[in-house]
Amino acid sequence: MDASSIAAALLDSPADAIIATDRNGTITFWNPGAVRIFGHRADEAIGQSLDLILPENQRARHWAGYREMMLTGQSRYSGGDVLAVPALHRDGRRISLEFTIVPLTDASGRITGLTSVLRDVTARFEEIRQLRREAAVASPT
Repeated sequence: MDASSIAAALLDSPADAIIATDRNGTITFWNPGAVRIFGHRADEAIGQSLDLILPENQRARHWAGYREMMLTGQSRYSGGDVLAVPALHRDGRRISLEFTIVPLTDASGRITGLTSVLRDVTARFEEIRQLRREAAVASPT
């Protein structure tokens, strides 16, 4: 198998969301995993701002980090670290995500946008919350 067939299989997979954006945070790529996780079809998401999936109370912080990444090429999450954040599904419910980001660059090395690989971890986060609640009840302080 060559790299291009592996890349095509990953991009077409419904397992994880893969989203690409331009320098302004406009969605330029939205794979089947993004459709499954967020509920928006590709034709509804492409051309839209990332605000489509960002909770209102998270937007200022997100955009400050995004601008910093576009200006400097540096992010505390660009080294392969996984970031956990809330996001919005099309139906308005909040979901929990873990994701990584990879800068996209042109031939001169200038950042032209970002690609993110996102995984829905809502069920795991809810299970952890429930276990913490049960533990708190079982061992009062």
